[in-house]
Order: sequence, then structure tokens, then C-alpha cells
Amino acid sequence: MDGLQLLSTLFIFVVGLGVLTVIYMYVSDSTQSKDAVRHNYPVVGRFRELFTRLGEFFRQYFFALDREEMPFNRAERDWIYKSAKGRNNTLPFGSTRNLNLVGTPIFVNCAFPRLDEEATDPPPVEFGPYTQNPYLASSIINISAMSYGSLSKPAVQALSRGAGLAKCFMDTGEGGLSPYHLEGGCDIVFEIGTAKYGVRDKDGGLDDKKLAAVSAHPDVKMIEIKLAQGAKPGKGGMLPAVKVTREIAKIRGIPAGKASISPNRHPEIDSVDDLLDFVAHVREVSKLPTGFKTVLGAYGWLDQFCDAIERRGMEAAPDFITLDGGEGGTGAAPMSLMDNVGLPIKQALPMLTDILERRGLRDRIKIIAAGKLVTPAEVAWAYCAGADVVNTARGFMFSIGCIQALRCHTNNCPTGVTTHKKSLQRGLDPKVKAPRVASYVDKMRKDVAMIAHSCGAAHARNLKRHHVRIVQGDGTSVPLDELLEKRRPLAPHEYDEPRLKG
Repeated sequence: MDGLQLLSTLFIFVVGLGVLTVIYMYVSDSTQSKDAVRHNYPVVGRFRELFTRLGEFFRQYFFALDREEMPFNRAERDWIYKSAKGRNNTLPFGSTRNLNLVGTPIFVNCAFPRLDEEATDPPPVEFGPYTQNPYLASSIINISAMSYGSLSKPAVQALSRGAGLAKCFMDTGEGGLSPYHLEGGCDIVFEIGTAKYGVRDKDGGLDDKKLAAVSAHPDVKMIEIKLAQGAKPGKGGMLPAVKVTREIAKIRGIPAGKASISPNRHPEIDSVDDLLDFVAHVREVSKLPTGFKTVLGAYGWLDQFCDAIERRGMEAAPDFITLDGGEGGTGAAPMSLMDNVGLPIKQALPMLTDILERRGLRDRIKIIAAGKLVTPAEVAWAYCAGADVVNTARGFMFSIGCIQALRCHTNNCPTGVTTHKKSLQRGLDPKVKAPRVASYVDKMRKDVAMIAHSCGAAHARNLKRHHVRIVQGDGTSVPLDELLEKRRPLAPHEYDEPRLKG
């Protein structure tokens, strides 16, 4: 048989196999009743699911404009990518942002801005003045809670090393303290989730010996008790079974290959007094500054919380509150919670700040703000609104290569950031990505400082509410301090009993 005959035979075989496959698909589709589209349109109907899956990629690269996409648009991602790679991210021909959209922040440049030589570095923020080991946080931007489990091993390694280079802190998330968090020598905030991963006993309660062991690591600087997170307020952490590897299971203290579902709250905490008791206990065992992370919805409990602190004394207060916005979330979450529950950070942060200010606790309790704060304007706004420190998670994910493929929960992340498949992790080299993490931090610091200097402030932590205006429905803008005065949280005597309990 010569080459032409062989090629002809192969062609006939391939065509025949294709015809048989189509016939099989036709019969299979037309006789099943689980999918109406495939039943009514055999074979062709199968493309519907394919096109649905591919739609987000075509929109991202071919159809969506620079400012259209959600949760982060192309302009935001490009700024982070260029900053992380150390590239020039100045732009020509004017802004592509619609400055008339309601809620848009417009910073108020002063007539006589700061000269570069007049600027100063932001002073560090002291956490835990009553503890044996107070912590001074100098960086204005830090890595928010992302666990080893939701993130891959090389992603955690890259972030840890990058944070070490940038001199910012890294939050472990609720998955426990892994060797990879400690690899970069950065400052660590250890998060205790509702399942107590990494510090749990056999019954799922807090194991003081394990907590003391974690706290003994010199890189661990603070303890954060997670009450709620932005992606799913009122719902515990969720790590799909496919992502619970043997190593992750060992670190968390749970069975491998089974979904990791945390309780909706800490069983020990069912009131503000329970919360203060738990904070005091963790602080006593760890000897470190201790606070909690939450999402605001109902806020009447905060006045009860402040009342309890007044009864006990200033030492009983948590050293910080990490406030996550309802728009937060790097991992798996039910859409019903992700889309509809929890106040966005732009509503919640001024509210929390005002309540603590009114109750005389603002200096005692530091505020760490998180929730889609990935660009200099968002970070600068947070400092105007009252934050002491700003964290971001997804900004750092972009810095190490995330492309917003929206596959975080499937273990099929194409860039290796949120997958535990070795084949997909190979493209994420911590040695290459760590400097990009540091470069993103450096550029964020410089650009936030640039906004501050334009407003006449010496540094980011000098920004105040009068330095930013917020666009209103009629197209005009209102200074943030005036806007919030009209919308200030109600004092206890101004709201009814059901709201107080809520």
C-alpha cells in the first residue's frame, strides 16, 4: 500500500468514526430527558454549554470595554499587571473612567500641593498596646486572608516571599499556618476560623497548646478571630473536596478528600460578652495583639459591644477589627450570599469608624479595611474614610498572575494560583512572582502617596474625609465628611428595640 492509499484509508476511517460519533450523540441526546435543549436539538444543543463556558473569556478579551467587566475590569487589572512587572503604567489621552457615576470618589487637589521633599513616610500603627508583644505595622497595604487550600503551594510561597521583600504583613486565612507562609520571613497575622483549623482539638474546639505553638513562631505577630468574611457573611468557610489534599488536611487537622466546611460561627461565641471573653482568652494564650474580622450588616450589636467594653475597661477591647466588605471574596461561596448579603466596604467602613469614634474607642481599636481595595484610588479612599491599615487579597492574586478566569473553586485555575494540580502549578514560579508582589506593593505606596500629596497631605494616613468628594445622582459631588454626617449611624436612643437586637 503506497502513501496515497494509506492516507485515503486513514481519511475514510476518521470520517467513519466521526459519523458514528455523531449518530451516537444524536441517539443519546434525543432519547434522554434530563436536558430539554439537547433533547429537542440533538448534537447541536451540546454546544450551548460550551458557548456558555467560553462566553466570559470572549467578553473579557474581545467585547467588554476597559471599564465594563466585573468584579474587576480590564483597566484595573492592567494597572496591577504593569505595576507588578515594574512597567510604566501612565496613560495617554485622558481618563476612560466615567466620572459621573454615582459613588465615584474624586479627590480634592489643593492649590499648593506638597513638594516631594516635604512628604514623609506614614508612621507605623501600633496594635496591642496592652499585650506583651505589641506590633508596629508600617505598610499601608498588606496581604489579606487567603488560606493554603484556597491558594496553591507556589502561590503562598510567592506571596510570602514577596511580602518579605516588601516589608508588609500576610494574613494566613482560616486554613492554618503552613511552612509556606513562613518561607519568606514576612510578618504573619494568623487567622482562627470558625473550624479552628491548625489550632483545633479532636472535637473542633480551640486547643491552647497548638495556639501557643503557633504564636511562638517569631514571624507570627497578631491573631485574627474570623467571625465573618465578605464572600459569605453568616456562612462558614468552604473548601471543595477536590482541593483537600493530604498535606492540606494534615495542616488543618481534618480528613483528606472531604469537603472542608466550617461552622457558620464559633460555637463559643453567641454574644458580645462571649466575643470579648474569647478575645481575652486567645490574647492571654498567644501573648499577641488579638482582634476579629467581620462583615457589617446589622450594627446595633456594636453599641452593645462598646457598652461591654466600658464595663470591663479599655484593656478588654480587641486590639483591632478587620472589616471586610460584602463585595469581598477570593474563594468558593454561594451566589445568594455573595451577591446579596453584607454591606459593601464603602458603606460599612465609615459606619464602623463613626460608631467607635462616638463611643471613645477609636484610638484603642484599630481598623483594618478590606474588600476590593486593589488600586491606589480605592486604598486612598479607605484612608480618607478612617482605616488605619488596608488589606487586599485579589490585588495580590493579580500580581502573581491571576487572569480572572473564575475557576478558583474548580481546582482548574489556568495560572496555578488556586489549583493543586502540579501540571497547572508549573507556570507559577515563586522566584519569578515574589518580586512582582513586592513591585505591586511599592507602586501602590507611591501612587497612594501621590494622591495624598496632591491633596496637601504628608502621607496616606494623613488623608481625611474632606479630601475626597463622592459623586451623587444629580452629577454633582459632595465632600465625604458632609455626606456621612447626613448618613451617620443612629445612636441607641434613636432606633427601636428590634434593630438593637438585630
